[in-house]
Amino acid sequence: MKVLVVEDEPNNMKLMSIVLKKHGHEPVEAFTGQEGAEKAASSRPDLILMDIKLPDMDGLEVTRRIRKIKNMKDVPIIAITSYAMAGDREEVTKAGCNGYFEKPINPLTIMNEIEAILKERT
Repeated sequence: MKVLVVEDEPNNMKLMSIVLKKHGHEPVEAFTGQEGAEKAASSRPDLILMDIKLPDMDGLEVTRRIRKIKNMKDVPIIAITSYAMAGDREEVTKAGCNGYFEKPINPLTIMNEIEAILKERT
């Protein structure tokens, strides 16, 4: 499975890429929102992991832009953020995300959590 990871923090990106590769997935890296939207269009990922706080635009805006790309309406997008507050889950769902994780992620359990969200969609 090709997984687009939109994450501006290099250590978090490295961790997610290692975890994805370990589980047989192909990570595609994007470090800004603009790059994320462009790579979503060009690489056609099977799943997107979206950081919410990005340097150029927030992940919710990136998600809305990706949802407007032809053939990207049904690709699962999971938000990952360190800013967990009341109402955030509703906000990310409204923007078009299918799930939500709080940072810091646990590299030992993150794939199980991702798979649980993907199963909910089927």
